[in-house]
Amino acid sequence: MDDVFLKDLNRLATKFYTENVQERYAHDMSGFQKWISDNNSKESHKDDEEHIWEGQNTGRTVESVISTLIVHLNRYAARYSEAAIAGSDFSAQDDFVYLINLKAFGQMQVTKIIEINVHNAVEGLSVVSRIEKHGWINRVGEVKYDLSDEITISDKGKTALEKQMKRIRQATSMVAGDLSHRDRLELIKILTKLELHHQSVFKKCNIQDLINMMH
Repeated sequence: MDDVFLKDLNRLATKFYTENVQERYAHDMSGFQKWISDNNSKESHKDDEEHIWEGQNTGRTVESVISTLIVHLNRYAARYSEAAIAGSDFSAQDDFVYLINLKAFGQMQVTKIIEINVHNAVEGLSVVSRIEKHGWINRVGEVKYDLSDEITISDKGKTALEKQMKRIRQATSMVAGDLSHRDRLELIKILTKLELHHQSVFKKCNIQDLINMMH
């Protein structure tokens, strides 16, 4: 066994017995492990408290930093997506996202796919119109050419999507950067919590309500 490891282990064990004079932790392996875990948590919390962001000393708030970072990340993701569809029949990121939704979830109403992608009706109908012109989707059942229509991905749409999926996957991987697997899972948890909050807000509010909140 590595001598350095044994020395470090002995140092930790000595520190454990020295600090545990009040016997807060059991004098066994489980107590030792709990002590190590608690100390790691304290160090992590200390790092959080000491974290300094650009502009903090001039009054910039943590909320401002979060908002700016999300905006920037969205722009980076959009640029990666632009690179992924360069030279293809796709003209925008939303085009392939809508096809991915239809392939993953199956037939759905136009209004549903617009809602999933957090678009307003005008934006969503524009995307639907573009991918329909390419023959990538089919309208199903009674067709009214409105939000109530049911749409599904066509064979041509599946072919177009599959042709581009390798580059699309590369783009999504680049967005995640060099984060570790644990970091990625933690980020998913945090972003999901934030998205659920905003979903609840937008279900209750229209644009006028949001404007009134700013006063």
